[in-house]
Amino acid sequence: MPRIYIASPLAAGTEITITGGAANHIGRVLRLKAGDEITLFNGEGGEYNATITTIERNTVRVLTGDFNPRECESPLQITLAQGISRSERMDYTLQKSVELGINRIIPLTTERCGVKFDAKRAAKRLQHWRGIIISACEQCGRNRLPEILPVTSLTSWLDQPHDETLPLVLHHRATISLKQLTPPSVAASGSPSEPISLLIGPEGGLSEREIKHAVQCGFQEIQFGPRVLRTETAAVATLAAIQAHWGDLG
Repeated sequence: MPRIYIASPLAAGTEITITGGAANHIGRVLRLKAGDEITLFNGEGGEYNATITTIERNTVRVLTGDFNPRECESPLQITLAQGISRSERMDYTLQKSVELGINRIIPLTTERCGVKFDAKRAAKRLQHWRGIIISACEQCGRNRLPEILPVTSLTSWLDQPHDETLPLVLHHRATISLKQLTPPSVAASGSPSEPISLLIGPEGGLSEREIKHAVQCGFQEIQFGPRVLRTETAAVATLAAIQAHWGDLG
């Protein structure tokens, strides 16, 4: 059943008017008709069954049915601090990270970041990335939207207080691998009971100065095999391994 995100309160037995891109997706992309059923969610948890009552040019009206408290969130709380890469690679990283259960994303400018941002461009990219997150949640079945923070510099972010018990930075010359780590606090289920953060560089990786700064701020260097991975591969592969090792994959 098609899943549609609605940025408004939802309740059973109410008529909802859908406009904009979501209405276009329902009518022109999915080609749904009156009487068809969809699933609505607003990112606050759970979902509602809904039946389309009318479809007009730019407007779709639906009647909500029962609330379903279904959730598929990971038991892990993971922040991805990602050096900003060029458009398609960054989009891919965000999409797959959402599918892999990330909770928070922090886009970072770094020394080797190939993209320059002013305030206007940063706001525009943030809006675009939020759209990627919404689409990924619609596709993968998540009913809670991961948070994405405004663009900030790596230096500024590292200098902020961090509450993550397991802060990790990927570095291909590190001597410790993920499977060698022992989380400092493990719940009875075997999963880390406190947050994890994962810092990954853009194309070209993080500089030695940036790696050193991260380590000075308490980050643990880890390597992920003998091969150097592209930035988008590194994020996806490491998140998948974390979920398989401590989370809900496998």
